[in-house]
Amino acid sequence: MTNIEIIRLKIGDTSVPYVFTDAEITYFLTSNSDNLNLAAADALEAWMAKYTMSPDSEKIGDYAYTQKIIANMNKLRDELRGKDASIPYLTWAEMDLSGLEDTTISEDIE
Repeated sequence: MTNIEIIRLKIGDTSVPYVFTDAEITYFLTSNSDNLNLAAADALEAWMAKYTMSPDSEKIGDYAYTQKIIANMNKLRDELRGKDASIPYLTWAEMDLSGLEDTTISEDIE
C-alpha cells in the first residue's frame, strides 16, 4: 500500500471520484515530511474548508436536517494530530553521546 493510499484510507477518501488528486495528497505528505498522521490531518482541514460554504442545518416545513460532518472531521483530525504528538521524535537509545566523556565543564564554557 502506498502512502497516498494510506492517507486516503485514514481520511475516508476511498470512493471514486476521489475528493483529492494524488498530487494534492503528495503535497500534504511533502509539506509534512512524509508524516502520515499530519498529512492526513492537513487533508481533513482542506476537506472541511469545502464544507464551510454549506449550511450546517436546514429546515423545510416539518423536515429538519443537521449536518455533523465538520464536527466529525474535526474530531478525526484532532485524533490524528494527537497520535503524532504521542510519538517521541528522539529516544535516549537514539542519542549519540559518544565522545562526551572527555569533555570538561571548562571546555564547554570556552
